[in-house]
Parts: sequence; C-alpha cells; structure tokens
Amino acid sequence: MEIYGHCAPGLEALYDRFADNFRHYGDTGAAFAVRQDGETIVSLWAGSADRAGEVPYTEDTLANVFSCSKGVLALLALQQVAAGNLDLDRPVAEYWPEFAAGGKERVTPRQLLCHRAGLVAFRERMQDSVIYDWERSCAAVASAEPWWFPGSRQGYSPFLYGWALGGLLERASGQSLRALYRESLAGPLELHGGFGGVGHRSGRLADVLPLKKPLPELRENAVGRAMKSDREGPVAKAFSNPMSLMMSSNSSQWREALIPAANGHFSALDLATLYGDLAMEEPATLPGNVLAEAVREQSCERDVVLQAEISFGCGYIRSASAADLRFGGEQGFGHPGAGGSVGFADPDAGIGVGYVTSRLGQSLFMDRRAVGLVEQLYTYL
Repeated sequence: MEIYGHCAPGLEALYDRFADNFRHYGDTGAAFAVRQDGETIVSLWAGSADRAGEVPYTEDTLANVFSCSKGVLALLALQQVAAGNLDLDRPVAEYWPEFAAGGKERVTPRQLLCHRAGLVAFRERMQDSVIYDWERSCAAVASAEPWWFPGSRQGYSPFLYGWALGGLLERASGQSLRALYRESLAGPLELHGGFGGVGHRSGRLADVLPLKKPLPELRENAVGRAMKSDREGPVAKAFSNPMSLMMSSNSSQWREALIPAANGHFSALDLATLYGDLAMEEPATLPGNVLAEAVREQSCERDVVLQAEISFGCGYIRSASAADLRFGGEQGFGHPGAGGSVGFADPDAGIGVGYVTSRLGQSLFMDRRAVGLVEQLYTYL
C-alpha cells in the first residue's frame, strides 16, 4: 500500500502506523491529519475512494463522518452565542414557537447541546421522504414529544440533534444552515466539505462500506444489546427509525439531504483544521470565554442511549480515560463518528486531529485504527 502525504520531522513512524490500518485493520481508503499552532504537521492518505478500487483517495476526499458532524454543528451554535443571537439558557421556543409542542416549552439550547432534552428519537415510524426533506424533518422534531422529562436524564440524540439544533440556528441567525456554515466556517477555514455531500469546495466523495472483517472491540457492544432487548425503546428507535439512517449513506438522496447530525462529509484535514483552531490560545472561530463554557462539563452520567458514562460539554464529548474516548490530555474535547472517524482538539498540546475512513467499523466511538494513530502521535508530542 502506497502512503501519500507528509509528516513533520520526528513523526515519521506515523507512516507505518497508518499503513498498518490497511495491512491489518481493513482500511481501503482513509486519511489522517494533525494541525498544531496553525501548521499542518501530519497529512496522510491512501487507498481508493470508490467501491471498485479505481478512484484514488486524495487529501481532499470527503467521506461521510456521521456524528463527527455534530462537533461542526455545535461550533456554529456557539458562534451564534458569541454573536449575541442565541442564549444557551433561554427556551428554544422563544426563537422557534412551534418547538414548544409535546412538553418542550422549557427546553433550552444548552440541553440540546449536552443531550439532556429527551429528544433521542422519533416515536412514530418515519418515512425516508421525511428525513430527506429539511423542512419536514424540522417540523417533525418541533412537534415531537421527549422520551422523558427534559433535563432529568442524559440521552444521546444520534439524528434529531441535527434537526433540532439546525432549525434553531436558522431562526436565531436569520440564515439558512448551509449559508451560515459557508460564511462562518467553510470560507474562513477553507474547509473542503460540509453538511451533505454536494456543493462544497471539494467534489471528491468516498463510498462508505462496512469493514470486511470486524475489528477487535475496545468495549462491549452494550448499545446493540439494548436495541435487541427492546425493539420499541429509545435506543432501538434512536438508531433505526427509519432504517435508511443506517443503510443509505451512499445514495444520492442521502448526499443531497441536510441531516446535520450525521451526514457531514469532511476530509481528515477539515477536522484537523477546525479542531486545530479551537486548540489555539486565541481561536479565530470562537472567543475564548465562549469556548471555555462549551468545553466545561455540562452533563456526565451513564447515557441512556450510548449505554456508557459520557461527559458532555456544549456539543462536545470531553476526553476520558477509556482509550476510545481519550482525546489527548484531560482538557481534550471532540466528537467521534459511527464507523471510526473522529475529530478532536487537545489545547494542552495545541493540536487538532482528524481521522476519516471509508470502511466502517462497529464502534460508536474511536476504534483500533484511530486509537493506534493517536497513541503513536502522542509518543512524540
């Protein structure tokens, strides 16, 4: 396997560790990038971007990074807080009156961002025609009933998070979500990708496929067990209503839709660039006081949906001791995506990291591919 790109002097061992993911862990197209103090110190890519193995994977290839998208969306929300257009503790319904339905009249943006709003899944069976239609999706979330009293429990929202927060941002900012992203992040940071798979700086898209051979797990599959034990419960509904949320990510409908919690298409360099900025002493994208509030622990308990103890800030998972959620040092924060992709910032080291793969593992957090790269990186930092 030929590896392309570069590493800064002293980091050359990352070439071999990246190659190991192709030799031993099933990668067929992937990229890994690290930014430090505004400079790219690692940018590696290899393999192919298409099913047939004929289209080369490049530095600006975009892959569906699933829930890594949430970290990008959270940054847009925090920028609106910094601009004075959004208050984390005012009810969402003050910006979006329809959102008050179903007992959500007191739900706040803070609760949405740290997964304490109870909006983990649609209760009624949803059709694909709804999730591929932005306005209908937002309307469905606005009318949805929480699974429990808002604020009483922590429950991760795999998909509704994006429509709830995205719909709120449009009303608070007066702009469409795509326009807000282009103006506030894609343009200033020169990012290759964005929400959905079309209309971005790069048009190179990777087909995402399951790994041919499952990786050794870093933790037990408690989510899968919970889904099987209660097919009508919040965990099962959160990940499989409708089934296309898990099975249609290469379709034109999926790529053209706006599903901002899960269909972001980014390069590894995009994620490293965004988080590299947030790791700097004076980020260009967000004032320090707002960032400090965002990465402060807002909620930490055994998550009803993720079936694990997770510490959330406002939109970000905070670094933990477990290898699959260890984002560098104790001050690290970021967001993994189902299948193995991840982006995170480590302010102590001043770095932003991005790993993007087109071969999807079964973990909801980092798997052995990203963990191995990160551990190798930190042996030299």
